Amino acid sequence: QVQLVESGGGTVQAGGSLRLSCVASGRSFSRDDMGWFRQAPGKEREFVASIIWSGGSTVYADSVKGRFTISRDNANNTVYLQMNSLKPEDTAVYFCAADPLRPASTWPRSTYLEFWGQGTLVTVSS
Repeated sequence: QVQLVESGGGTVQAGGSLRLSCVASGRSFSRDDMGWFRQAPGKEREFVASIIWSGGSTVYADSVKGRFTISRDNANNTVYLQMNSLKPEDTAVYFCAADPLRPASTWPRSTYLEFWGQGTLVTVSS
């Protein structure tokens, strides 16, 4: 059974940092592009960042560029999201996603991806 399990969420003050992890299981994800989306209360889910299977290319939403960094460890089927300089508007449930076919570069416009995690809550207090 394929599963994506996120961890690392929590409550942090504005300006602080958090590191999210997503561990994939059920098969190897070393050839899947992976990434992160988020959904704030009362809002639609939005793209945050994506990374190609090799880790050699990344894509970021404009709202997180320069503050967030996505990376991956294929040996451990894990993708990370390092979040620095957090703002109250970053408060959301963060979801991990993976897809063997859809390139990471298309994810900002994607409405469908193959695999999703259950999400981890990030709360940034002002």
